[in-house]
Amino acid sequence: MPDAPPTTRPITLVGTPVLHRPCRAVEHFDDDLARLVETMFASMYSARGVGLAANQVGVDLRVFVYDCPDEDRVFHKGVVVNPILRLPGRRDRRLDDDREGCLSVPGCSAPLPRPDRAVCDGFDVTGAPVTVHGTGLLARCLQHETDHLDGLLYIDRLPAAARRAVLAEHDQRQNAPA
Repeated sequence: MPDAPPTTRPITLVGTPVLHRPCRAVEHFDDDLARLVETMFASMYSARGVGLAANQVGVDLRVFVYDCPDEDRVFHKGVVVNPILRLPGRRDRRLDDDREGCLSVPGCSAPLPRPDRAVCDGFDVTGAPVTVHGTGLLARCLQHETDHLDGLLYIDRLPAAARRAVLAEHDQRQNAPA
């Protein structure tokens, strides 16, 4: 009998406590972690995202998945467990001020300057070391997902007025008649 397809989980929304606190380090690289990663990929694809952190499906662990393009439009797919983000120093840093959105704040976005390059060190689902070099959207994704695992959403990096505007738009969308 073939394996059942991975299940999906609902995406947690802004205001859910697990999104607003740092996640716990992964200590066991086992079948449970592999199933979680499969579920995260399925949930990310179902929601039409390019990255997803474990706390976005309600799991308090430092793991994220991604499937997104770099600045050359080459797609990269993977998982990073217990990520450590490295950004260019101030002298070497170039900011990309593109718009950013989030599956946990659906339908909303705002301009958010972020470094246009990022490196993320961590482990794959088996515990083997990985290093992901990101440019363009992939660099933004690495930063965005690592922020999630630190208990931050992109809106937490916005100026106060922009954050209020995004949250007001989110509230309107959530309260709109179906």
